Amino acid sequence: MKPFRILVADDHDLMRRGIKTLLESHPGWEVCGEAKTGREAVDKAEELKPDIIILDISMPDLNGVEAARRIRKSSASTEILILSIHYSDQLIREIVDAGVRGYIVKSDSDRDLIIAVETLSKHKPFFTPYATEAMLSNFNAAACCCGAGVSQQTPHFSRA
Repeated sequence: MKPFRILVADDHDLMRRGIKTLLESHPGWEVCGEAKTGREAVDKAEELKPDIIILDISMPDLNGVEAARRIRKSSASTEILILSIHYSDQLIREIVDAGVRGYIVKSDSDRDLIIAVETLSKHKPFFTPYATEAMLSNFNAAACCCGAGVSQQTPHFSRA
């Protein structure tokens, strides 16, 4: 079985090494490359064709969101996980608009990183609970503003 290949992009050496050590302790996973800047992450993504890229949001030359947009254009099948100390509703919108399907905050990374990578490896999205709440709040607010409304009735499920 071929290894699951991961590219790690963070401008802090200690963070990259810690992530690499954590990921490579998982059987079948391999860190195929590392990047210190957003531009380097884009170049290495094209060269190495990893299964997943873990991107820090704040990197020199090109931030994680813009790097994700460029990576998404050149490698649509590569999953992207944003790892950041920052979180806001606006940032979450930008991340989702860039085609990113994974986001965790660094303060939760010891708990969520492995779960996020496992989830993304199955091509399913993973967002930290705060991000999920923000997305649902924005969705509900948009539904109310547009007059769509959400039914207050109990849904009825039929058996197939």
